[in-house]
Amino acid sequence: MKGIVVQGVIGRMRMELPNLPDALQRVAEQILEDPAIAAQASIVDLAERAGTSTATVTRFCRVLGFKGYAALRVAIATESGREAQARWETDIDREIEPDDPMDRVLGVIASADARAIQETAARLDLAQVARVADAIAGANRVELFGLGSSGTAARELAFRLERIRVPCWHREDAHKALTNAALLGPGDVAIGLSHSGRTREVIEVLAEAADQGALTVAVTSFDKSPLAEAVDVVLTTAVHETTFRLAALSALHGQLVALDLIYVAVAQRTYARTTEAFEVTARAVQAHRLHDEPTSHRRRAAREAADLSRPVVPRSAAD
Repeated sequence: MKGIVVQGVIGRMRMELPNLPDALQRVAEQILEDPAIAAQASIVDLAERAGTSTATVTRFCRVLGFKGYAALRVAIATESGREAQARWETDIDREIEPDDPMDRVLGVIASADARAIQETAARLDLAQVARVADAIAGANRVELFGLGSSGTAARELAFRLERIRVPCWHREDAHKALTNAALLGPGDVAIGLSHSGRTREVIEVLAEAADQGALTVAVTSFDKSPLAEAVDVVLTTAVHETTFRLAALSALHGQLVALDLIYVAVAQRTYARTTEAFEVTARAVQAHRLHDEPTSHRRRAAREAADLSRPVVPRSAAD
């Protein structure tokens, strides 16, 4: 877990910032303002700029999972160097203005989503992902629940798992989700998705599943949220907002990375069953796919269609 925290320390600071006490927020803000400078500053310098004490800086380090400020400085320096080397020309921290050209808008969106995916990959606890995949591979039932954009991600994982014969259901209604969570038991899995980790319905569903003995999993951007505290496994994702796409609307990409990793891990564990399922399902839909024709046939068909569209000119008029 330590390596994961180190690799995603800057992204984690951004995500944790709103939930930190005021003194710790000031420390985080000073680091995020210029991580490269913070990596070179002493603990005294950082404390003075943040208007707090060195003890508070040390407490901030421990909140992020580091033994002390020296370890945090190394992590920040490592990550800052890596980001500087890979940074795109587009500055994702700039706002999208109403008159910005489309190429700039595309660059901001693509850069924000790419960095969210990279930071999510850095934050995921792979041992916990393996635990979830093991449980799903042998589960009697898998229940997924999420609302809004999180529901879109949940529905996508349900579709993929169904395709490889995992008994999986995605519930879009809170009452249905609760009643089905009550029917779970040991050996079953319940997965809830919420960017904030504060969606009441998702927390209630996962709490009910936990009461019945099912393995409960949260996919959220906040590992200290009420949802995270109510489950067995927390998979933490990252988000990069842009103008017009607030955090909840930008969380989908990170969620899909986490869920896709789960899906592939399950497929690895059920290789024979998965391969056979792919063959069967591919044959089932084959009749609904258009067959590719040789280029010459397509050109002839296009010429015939063009000929039919031309107006017919009477011979007398032509004469």
